[in-house]
Amino acid sequence: MSSALSPQQRAAAIETLAGGAEVDVLVVGGGVTGAGAALDAVTRGLTTGLLEARDYSSGTSSRSSKLIHGGLRYLEMLDFRLVAEALTERGRLLTDIAPHLVRPVPFLFPFTRSWERAYIGSGVAMYDAMARLGGTAAGLPLQRQLTRRQALKVFPGLKPHALTGALQYYDAQVDDARFVVELVRTAASFGALVANRVEITGFLRQGERVTGVVAADKASGRTIEIKAKQVINATGVWTDDTQRMLNERGTFKVRASKGVHIVVPKDRIHAKSGLILRTEKSVLFVIPWGRHWIIGTTDTDWELDKAHPAATSVDIEYLLDHVNAVLSVPLTPADVEGVYAGLRPLLSGESDSTSQLSREHIVAHTAPGLVVVAGGKYTTYRVMAKDAVDEVVNGLARKVPPSTTHQLPLLGAQGYRAIHNQRDQLAARSGLHPARIEHLLGRYGSQIREVLDLIDADPTLAQPLPGAEDYLRVEVAYAVSHEGARHLEDVLARRTRISIEVWDRGVGAAPAAAQVMAPILAWGEPQQQREVELYRERVAAERASQTLPDDESADAARRAARDAS
Repeated sequence: MSSALSPQQRAAAIETLAGGAEVDVLVVGGGVTGAGAALDAVTRGLTTGLLEARDYSSGTSSRSSKLIHGGLRYLEMLDFRLVAEALTERGRLLTDIAPHLVRPVPFLFPFTRSWERAYIGSGVAMYDAMARLGGTAAGLPLQRQLTRRQALKVFPGLKPHALTGALQYYDAQVDDARFVVELVRTAASFGALVANRVEITGFLRQGERVTGVVAADKASGRTIEIKAKQVINATGVWTDDTQRMLNERGTFKVRASKGVHIVVPKDRIHAKSGLILRTEKSVLFVIPWGRHWIIGTTDTDWELDKAHPAATSVDIEYLLDHVNAVLSVPLTPADVEGVYAGLRPLLSGESDSTSQLSREHIVAHTAPGLVVVAGGKYTTYRVMAKDAVDEVVNGLARKVPPSTTHQLPLLGAQGYRAIHNQRDQLAARSGLHPARIEHLLGRYGSQIREVLDLIDADPTLAQPLPGAEDYLRVEVAYAVSHEGARHLEDVLARRTRISIEVWDRGVGAAPAAAQVMAPILAWGEPQQQREVELYRERVAAERASQTLPDDESADAARRAARDAS
């Protein structure tokens, strides 16, 4: 099977799913958990479908802190099982599953009180020990205790009197949206039938049993019925909405917590390491991100539009105030290049504070033929997916092999280290600067060959994208021909990170990107112009929302922008 998520692949997948044949498993939701479940199911020999109402990872899975970590704060909550599980998954992602996308990142934890050195140091020592005892440390260095002078050499941008010393430790980071696309592509390469922009509108039932879904193809407006022995609801913060289609009360509730991040240029903070700070509510990260820093996150309840959670001026001020408390050169609102807001799916509990709600996950057969998976955290997506498919297997009247995804490399990881060793030859052969080859390897891994093949066929694609010169035109073309992008926003916000990495949020790059996309998606001039207009509306609405002080007014401003179909 081809792994290319091309327009033709999407059309063929929809035709097959709508053709009347029953699949073993139909996954609803194309975030990291749903994509992981589709990969887990298809690699166990189950016929598998995957539907996403908008774009792959367009919800929570593209708006995280982009960290793969065990979760130090869960260690403080004495949730040792969750931390051990997450550290195990971190090691697998770094070494086997996606070494091209998941990479180590250092963090500095400043001490402000004398007792913190022993308290935090012992906690991080346990963190490191759990990874090593589990055999999943992945070569990450052990923690280092630093004096104030040593800490300021690592992070010169700190106020000298903001710390008495520090600890340096390592975790990992990932481009969350790219990771999801590679999960989907890997599932497709094993035969999964995958399609985005297909929204389920109801469930098929025989008596009490769920036997499939009714869905709308947003591209054509066509309504289709898809039959399945088992359906997995992996819709994250939309879980309760999806469950309500059955007109039954859910067995648990999923609550949305809004997390806002800001992006600033690398030269605004003088440092060689990331930073983690305690706040009155949770923790604050300053995360290296290429030529930028990501600063986040907030943690507040959200009950408004789930598709487009809006950052407010208060959210941005909160982040700036907390990071400026320790920076020697304060950041200002004018330093903020990008802003994004995402929703964490938390399992409702008794606490009123979202930061105290569970990051554990639940898997349940809420009706015959329907499995729900909810909660959890990005790092442990694979465990959630495995558990969901294990529950599906209980509803199938046949023997099914166990999960294999713990040792299954994603497409770009297969042969990645070998092809990375050949980067100088790739640069010489392609004519691209070695820095460009490094950039492409860090985004596509061993799939770089497919990217370079497109340049061979059309050398103009080797040119930088006007308005976002860190990216090449070929990356836009590849996003459409191989990665399932169907709209300009898909490319600028998720296949690339142009929407948060350039000062104009990608408005200047939009016309050139649309021009590259047009022939692949058979857009005429009117559709090309419409895509640019819709993207400009999106950016204007986001900017407007970020000047408003409360969630309600920010939400209204953000919803003023039209959505692509």
